Amino acid sequence: MIGLTLEEIATAVDGRLRLGAGADPQTVVDGLVDTDSRLIEPGGIFIAKPGEETDGHLFADAALANGAALLVVERELPLDVSQIIVPDSVVALGALATEVVSRVRALGRLKIVGITGSNGKTTTKNLLATVLEQVGETVSPKASFNNEVGAPITMLRLTERTEFLVAEMGASGIGEIARLIRMAKPDIGIVLKVGLAHAGEFGGIEATVTAKTEMVSDLDADDVAILNIDDARVAGMAQATKARVLWFGLDDRAAVRATDIAADARGTSFTVHLPTGEQSPVRFNVLGEHHVMNALAAVAAAHTLGVPLDAIVRSLETVTRAERWRMELLGGRDGVTVINDAYNASPDSMSAAIRTLAQISAASSAGRTIAVLGAMSELGDWAGEEHDRIGLQVVRLGIGRLVVVGPEARRMHITAINEGSWDGESVYFATADEAYDYLNAEIAPGDTVLVKSSNSAGLRFLGDRLGDLFS
Repeated sequence: MIGLTLEEIATAVDGRLRLGAGADPQTVVDGLVDTDSRLIEPGGIFIAKPGEETDGHLFADAALANGAALLVVERELPLDVSQIIVPDSVVALGALATEVVSRVRALGRLKIVGITGSNGKTTTKNLLATVLEQVGETVSPKASFNNEVGAPITMLRLTERTEFLVAEMGASGIGEIARLIRMAKPDIGIVLKVGLAHAGEFGGIEATVTAKTEMVSDLDADDVAILNIDDARVAGMAQATKARVLWFGLDDRAAVRATDIAADARGTSFTVHLPTGEQSPVRFNVLGEHHVMNALAAVAAAHTLGVPLDAIVRSLETVTRAERWRMELLGGRDGVTVINDAYNASPDSMSAAIRTLAQISAASSAGRTIAVLGAMSELGDWAGEEHDRIGLQVVRLGIGRLVVVGPEARRMHITAINEGSWDGESVYFATADEAYDYLNAEIAPGDTVLVKSSNSAGLRFLGDRLGDLFS
């Protein structure tokens, strides 16, 4: 974090300052900020956040032992360290991030890119950050830090030298993206896709559209809204923004588009086209044709920020995975490939992963394809229908075997066997351990295994176990 005095921090968060021994209001603090006491380093700021299962105040002494110079708390604690007492520590975290972003922005070099969408935020963030890091100091979220806690923690990593902030902005309700934008208004706002991910939490697809539109509705006329022309709901957001619209997608009308797409087990190749007329082949080593759209969004943002096309392509070609547990290639022994894509799952991303598995099968004469699938969470009233649709897709795309794990996903198994064209190709297990025992005996040399589920289903650990088994 940029250096601020204790007094300046207290003013920014509208809190009451209680000084620790040896400190005074002008003491400067510039360490990292976090809500996890285990991650606090000497000189850092610990935000004591109450949670559903525990209370951050209980770990304040651990943060102090790790070298915390300041605690932001909701009740004064009997510890000899400077403390700022606030009514709501999460609100204070956001207020501090707002102050830091404002001060760095006033230096004149910082550009902010905001990314949202039902799918692809983390991949796009990683791709864009990889490109921009070659140009200047870039701050981007670790993992999927995209909510009211993770996003400001990322923003607070800014320094006076930071040139680019890539902010992933997620939401589970209307108003949440707008809240993050008030902390760090983007110069470039990207909307990737509007799908059924979290639709149960939002209360419907139209509420999801409303929430995602917040990414571009407050942009200024000299800002840029980067929108997916292939998604009608996203394309409609052009009417809600004053910003210049830059389209990306596969449609011929897109200013940044891809042609000549070809996917295999090693990744995807395509030709990228820019609005300037420039074009370049790309050998994209991230598995899954659907990630081409994420790459195009990253290209569009980097191009807008003035990065030359050859530098963009060089950076894209260095990326070998979207993120941990996202289309991650594991295994290798006996020609067995394990694709661990079980960090998140929506109907769109589940369908895309299954299509990728089918494409691998079509491009290879090796063994079978096996889909190990768990539940897609937060779908609300759409859950049953969408799990049915995935079960049918597995059958109709000719996937060799379906292994369904967990009671919340069982409808995929029932739908697959009811399709009538299979005889024993689909199996169901209540637990990941049972599925592992089955797969340990079932997987044969040359097989390709996709493991896909929402994070809550926990199948990412099953994917890791299978990867280790065949490493």
